[in-house]
Amino acid sequence: MKKKTTKELLADSFLELAEKRPINKITIANIVENCGVTQPTFYRYFKDKYDMIAWIYARQSGELIGKIGENGYLWKDTLLDGMRFYDENRKFMVNALKHTSGRDSFLFQMSDMNIRFVENEITKRLGVKKCPRDLSAIVKIYCYGTSQLLYDWFTEHSEYSYKEIADLMEKSIPEVLRPFLCE
Repeated sequence: MKKKTTKELLADSFLELAEKRPINKITIANIVENCGVTQPTFYRYFKDKYDMIAWIYARQSGELIGKIGENGYLWKDTLLDGMRFYDENRKFMVNALKHTSGRDSFLFQMSDMNIRFVENEITKRLGVKKCPRDLSAIVKIYCYGTSQLLYDWFTEHSEYSYKEIADLMEKSIPEVLRPFLCE
């Protein structure tokens, strides 16, 4: 059994608290008290709780995206696994979407990270350091659109299953991005 890191313990503490109350009502003091560490320990790993939310999302998303290309794992598989994760963690996701705002909003953070993940796939495949400007703009349009779709799916009690949403997200990939994400 793998021992959890302090960072993971803090994240687990936060997720446990987020099951019971709105994120905007959770303090750093609540998080550290819940897992038995000190506030300075928290700040050694995260600048604030929004940084922690971003880390939780990036960690999970990074694990999925890191599988692309291994043993036939495709972008479509990433979308399906991501949507399964969202569905399994729906309560936290709705809490994060409804109780964060501005530059710290979960929707903003999620869009920003998805843009970075997709642009990273493009730069790897092209063998360049920076995503070409036009492709970057198309990535943003796709990621902002899919993030808004997810927001609506979570908050409007959509009748679509997570599998159907993953399928729609895969179908909506712009043609110019398909060589980087679907092949």
